[in-house]
Amino acid sequence: MAEASRERIERPLRVGDLAALTSTTPRMLRHYENEGLIEAERSSTGQRLFGSSAIEQVRSIRRLLGAGLPVDAIRELLDCINGADRIEPCAVPVLVEHLHAYDGRIAELTTTREALQGLIDSSSR
Repeated sequence: MAEASRERIERPLRVGDLAALTSTTPRMLRHYENEGLIEAERSSTGQRLFGSSAIEQVRSIRRLLGAGLPVDAIRELLDCINGADRIEPCAVPVLVEHLHAYDGRIAELTTTREALQGLIDSSSR
């Protein structure tokens, strides 16, 4: 199915199909839908049906999650996502904000590590 993910798929995708094409799980896709990150229509039997654009949307969501962004920030950035490997300039302020927050956390952790190392070093004397 990986080959099919590179082609334009015209038929609606069921949750299992989308999960296979995006290397995720149906449970995660339902979570993304519940969080308002992706949209699905319902079949006459109530099954979720996704358009082919959901493939790139899910890949983008996973990439942003992998970068450490929370779901709320991703929801804020939905209009700034243009394919799995293109983020529009409108995303930069939110990304910079999160980058600064991570820099602050790293600085705190570095200080904590140095303090712990100092305690360890002083115990060896």
